[in-house]
Amino acid sequence: MELSEFIKNFASQFDDTDVSEIKAETVFKELEEWSSLIALSVIAMVDEEYDVQLKGDDIRSASSVQELYEIVKSKL
Repeated sequence: MELSEFIKNFASQFDDTDVSEIKAETVFKELEEWSSLIALSVIAMVDEEYDVQLKGDDIRSASSVQELYEIVKSKL
């Protein structure tokens, strides 16, 4: 699993946010479009793409996309 691929998959969960705005250091909860619905989409994407079950606590404990990537990577 590559960070760049994870960022691309993560960014694809957003409809109105430009993909170029989302980088490893992006604090995703500060994005205008971030919502609980997108959090659920991210959880579903991680399950489908990486066969990893994220919990709400995992998302709450991460602030940047990089931190979320590290959590997913640790569960592989």
